[in-house]
Amino acid sequence: MGPISFTEIIFWLTLLATVMQLGYWLLVFSRLAYYRETRKRPQPGAELPPVSIVICVRNEAENLQKNLVYVLEQDYPQFEVIVVDDNSSDKSWGILLDIKNKYPILQLIQLKEQTLPGKKVALSRGIEAARFERLLLTDADCRPNSKHWLSIMAGALRGETEIALGYSPYNLHAGFVNIFIRFEAVYTAIQYFSFALMKKPYMGVGRNLAYLKSLFRKQQGFLSHVHIASGDDDLFINQAANGRNTAIIIHPDTFVVSEPKRTWRGYYYQKSRHLTTGSRYKLSHQILLGGLAGSHVMHYLGVLIMLPTTYAPAVILMFLVRMGVVQWMYSRILKLLQDPSLYRWIPLLDAAFTCYYLFLSPVLLTTGNLKKWKL
Repeated sequence: MGPISFTEIIFWLTLLATVMQLGYWLLVFSRLAYYRETRKRPQPGAELPPVSIVICVRNEAENLQKNLVYVLEQDYPQFEVIVVDDNSSDKSWGILLDIKNKYPILQLIQLKEQTLPGKKVALSRGIEAARFERLLLTDADCRPNSKHWLSIMAGALRGETEIALGYSPYNLHAGFVNIFIRFEAVYTAIQYFSFALMKKPYMGVGRNLAYLKSLFRKQQGFLSHVHIASGDDDLFINQAANGRNTAIIIHPDTFVVSEPKRTWRGYYYQKSRHLTTGSRYKLSHQILLGGLAGSHVMHYLGVLIMLPTTYAPAVILMFLVRMGVVQWMYSRILKLLQDPSLYRWIPLLDAAFTCYYLFLSPVLLTTGNLKKWKL
């Protein structure tokens, strides 16, 4: 028996990667594919605890005019909306003052001093100013899907549940950039929802996230990572969430729609800033996510390398089996997340994600020198 050839090594690595991918989709992501949301709108007359909604802004004049009213007009008996203006140089503050004249529940904080990178200082100020125990976070460029967003999200914070993870899709626009960004948001949601259902929550999205003020204080806020521009959502959830205190919310009324970047350059900057936090996740989460990304890349590279060899029939079978499972899961998940128009793009987008991993992998190895949270 001679030494194993390079071709054989690649074949076995491709087989291993494919088996790992099938494991993630069949054992982990299937939890979301077959998930059924049981939460409903509160019944009239139900006792609802007060809630503080916190939004940080910087140079968001246009978005404030378009979106803030949808937050202020939630169908809920007692809540406040705290907007922290973090050194805006546009007309944001004037617009906020005008809106406050119409909505007394709007509380304003203006920061003028230079702060640390990112929006963690601004968000901490808003949370500390909050009068109520239940906190709901979103951004100025986001718009709740309905007037019941607040009631359903905040209603999940009961019993042992201290964290509620919501979903925030992107608006639909023409062009492949938009298609890819919407797909990436769906795939990210698949991961953090599915791992939470597996009792291993590792992140949330700050555009639609609820937790208790007492939990924020118990975790000492963002103290352990305050010097990093990103991570006000995922790093905090990574340190504070566990299998008992975290719930997911996938009710269409709770979706918070956000405006995506329109260019590849803007998208790359945004993702580069967000991905710098990955190296600070708990080791078990890094292993799970690293295995997912590595097996995805190795599966596609292995199939491409093996096609001109005698192993071609075997790797084609591997590809077809995996793709069949992936498309079946997406057929269910995209209905759940209400973006079925992406389905016809899944084979192309799934393959393109190999390039996403390869182009952004250097960012995953950094701790982040991107200082700004808003250009």
